[in-house]
Amino acid sequence: MIFQVTNGCSWNRCSYCEMYTDAQKKFRPRVEAELLAEIRGCAEQGLQPRRVFLADGDALVLSMRRLRVILNEIKTALPSVQRVSSYCLPSNLKRKSDDDLAELAQLGLKIIYVGAESGDDTVLQRVDKGETYASTVAALTRAKMAGIKTSVMLLNGLGGRALSEQHALESARLVNETRPDYLATLVLTFYKGPERFVTSFGDDYEELDTVGLCREMRTFIGATELQNTIFRSDHVSNHLILKGVLGKDKQRLLQQIDESIAFYTQHPEFEHGHFGY
Repeated sequence: MIFQVTNGCSWNRCSYCEMYTDAQKKFRPRVEAELLAEIRGCAEQGLQPRRVFLADGDALVLSMRRLRVILNEIKTALPSVQRVSSYCLPSNLKRKSDDDLAELAQLGLKIIYVGAESGDDTVLQRVDKGETYASTVAALTRAKMAGIKTSVMLLNGLGGRALSEQHALESARLVNETRPDYLATLVLTFYKGPERFVTSFGDDYEELDTVGLCREMRTFIGATELQNTIFRSDHVSNHLILKGVLGKDKQRLLQQIDESIAFYTQHPEFEHGHFGY
């Protein structure tokens, strides 16, 4: 069950993101009375979901008072709910104390999805992420200490050709330090055109082809030192579909990447296809 607790994203300056660029997605918190009535309405209709997601872009920007009211209402009206989750900007967790995070976990917030995108500060600055390696590490570490699981998302290709290697290596360093429960990669995609992104990144941006994306993925996976992180590279944007657990499946994933690189090198006509396993 998805409850929209905010409209849009409070930061909404990341040059790669087109999710909240339309005028109707200008950021604002949802009217509280309206949201609570929607939660109660689900119960009145006999709906008892097991999981709830708090949308839109970063529900944890809300004050503790608001979050407390929302989570308590979910616990009261929808006792079947076993897990509440939300997207989260690292900077928003900075405004919450350790006690606040522990309380959120106790109230049912079990997992946060953090779009880290990259572990490289140069890449993050060029795409106007508003975060750094240090701010992301701090947020993920504090969430885990509070008993909240973490899911990290990275963007394959975000550094272009020039910054590809450092983007991959620093992203691996980020996940090695924070050891997220879940890890996913998506591919940088310009559904509305690249102009906004290139303006932010700089004229030296050169988009990676499929082989370049696979090689970057290989560098990233090869540098990971994880033990029990569930890994998925199966978003619609991904050219190469990968699934496994890092690190027991690391060598298998590297082999699949190598096979994919060989395939795309020999068959450039499949450049924009998806090669799955």
